[in-house]
Amino acid sequence: MTESRTYRFRNVTVRPLAECTRNHYLASHPPIMDGQMTNPATTSLLDRANLDRDQVRNEVARGLSGADDGELFLEYSQTEALMFDNGRLKQATYDTSQGFGLRAVKDDAVGYAHSSDVSLPALIRAADAVAAVRGGYSGSFASPPPHTNVRLYADDNPLDAPGFETKVKLLAEIDAYLRDKDPRVRQVSVSLGATWQVVEILRPDGESYRDIRPLVRVNVSVVAGQGDRQESGSKGYGGRAGYAEFIESRNWREAADGALREALVNLESIPAPAGEMDVVLGAGWPGVMLHEAVGHGLEGDFNRKKTSAFAGLMGQQVAAKGVTVVDDGTIASRRGSLSIDDEGTPTNRTVLIEDGILVGYMQDRQNARLMNMKPTGNGRRQGYAHVPMPRMTNTYMLAGDREPGEIIASVKNGVFAANFGGGQVDITSGKYVFQCTEAYKIENGKIGAPLKGAMLIGNGPTDLHRIRAIGNDLALDTGIGTCGKNGQGVPVGVGQPTLLMERITVGGTGA
Repeated sequence: MTESRTYRFRNVTVRPLAECTRNHYLASHPPIMDGQMTNPATTSLLDRANLDRDQVRNEVARGLSGADDGELFLEYSQTEALMFDNGRLKQATYDTSQGFGLRAVKDDAVGYAHSSDVSLPALIRAADAVAAVRGGYSGSFASPPPHTNVRLYADDNPLDAPGFETKVKLLAEIDAYLRDKDPRVRQVSVSLGATWQVVEILRPDGESYRDIRPLVRVNVSVVAGQGDRQESGSKGYGGRAGYAEFIESRNWREAADGALREALVNLESIPAPAGEMDVVLGAGWPGVMLHEAVGHGLEGDFNRKKTSAFAGLMGQQVAAKGVTVVDDGTIASRRGSLSIDDEGTPTNRTVLIEDGILVGYMQDRQNARLMNMKPTGNGRRQGYAHVPMPRMTNTYMLAGDREPGEIIASVKNGVFAANFGGGQVDITSGKYVFQCTEAYKIENGKIGAPLKGAMLIGNGPTDLHRIRAIGNDLALDTGIGTCGKNGQGVPVGVGQPTLLMERITVGGTGA
C-alpha cells in the first residue's frame, strides 16, 4: 500500500495550465441532472440505462445457470482531481464512467465479462461468454448475502459543492499560507480529489443490493531548502463524506503545518545508522507496515492456495502475547469503510489475531465457500472491469497499556520511526522492506537527531514475535491509504498504537 500522491483516472483529458479554465472544466463537468438523464442517486442504474429488469434478470440467470455463485455488478462513478503546484493550477480533470461486470463462479475458477456499454445486447454477449467458461459444470448456487440497513456514510455527492472557483481559491490559499509561514519553503504542491460511486449488485435469485459511496482526499507536499540542501514533507487526509469538513481551515492548516514540520525536520537530518537494533514505531500511519507485512498474508485467497506465510497456522501463536489485530470495515466515514462489499455482503469487524493467536482470515464469498468459512465482507474490486477478491478495509492493531513516553524511555539505543513512505513485501515469505520518511535516533531513552535514509528490513511473521511493548495510544491514519493487489487499487485505512520491536534490521549509510 502507498500513500498515493498522484491521481490516475480513466478517460481523463489533462490540459496545459492555459487551457485549465473555468469554462473548459464546466464543459467537461456536466451537472448530474441535465433534464435528459435520470439521477443515479435516486434511480436504479438499470432504469437509467433504460433496461427492463426482468430481461436483465433472465440473462443473468442464463449466464450463471449451473454455477456455484456470481452476480451482475453495475457501476456509475464521477471523479475529479485538481492539482495546484508552484502557485499555479496545473491540472483540473473530471471523469464520468459507467459499466457492468458479469461473474460466474465455478468451483475455484471464475468466468468474467465486462463492458462500458450498459445495454441488453452487451449483457447477452456477456452471458454467452461466462456460460461458455462454465461449460457443462453444474453446481449448487450459493445463498445470497444478508441485507443490512446500516449506512456508514451519506449519499451526498462531493463533486456538487463547492464550486470550481472555490476549490481553486482554497488551493491557492494553502499555497500562500505555507510560503508566508517560512522563508525556507521552495515548493508547494496541493491536490484535491473526490469520487462519487454508485454500485448495484443483482443476483439471478432476484436479490439486489445498492450502495452510494463518496470519497474525498486532500494532500499537501512541501519542499524546504537551506543552501544547497532540499528536503520534503507531506501530509494528507480524507474520508467518505462531502467536501465541507475537509476544506475547513483548521483541517487544511493542520495538514499544511504537518507537511512543513516534516520537511524542516528532514532538513536537519543526519544519515541513518545501519545494523540490528530496537525500533519504536509511531502510532497511526506507521500501521501501513502491519498492513503490508501481516495484513495481506491474512487474506483468504493466499491462505487457501497456501502461498501465505500464515497458511495452516489457524489457532496457533503467530505473534507476541498482547497483539490483537482486526480488520474493521464498519467505522463510519472512514476511507476504508463500506456499508456492503462489492459482492453485497455487509462489512464486519473481523478479529484476525487475538492475543497473539491466529483466529481469522479476511474472506470474499468464493474463498470462504472453498475453505468452509463464512464471508467477512472483504470481497472488493476496483471497478466494474475487475473481479472481486479478498481485500482489507481498515486494518489495525488494538492498544495496549504502556505509555508511549515510557516505551521510548526503555530503549537505550535504537530508532523511532514516526512515519513511512513506500515499501515492498513478499507474501509467501513475509519478507519486507520499508522506507522511513521521518525517523529519529533514540539514545539512552531520549529522542535524538532526525535520521535520513532509514530503511526497516525484516520478516512480518517473525517480527510479530519481537513486539515487546504496545502503547495505549491507538490511532488510525488520516484517510490517505490506497492498497494495490493483482493490479487493482482500493481505498483502505491502517492504524496502530506506539510499538516497540526488538532486534529489527535497519538499513542506512551512517555510522
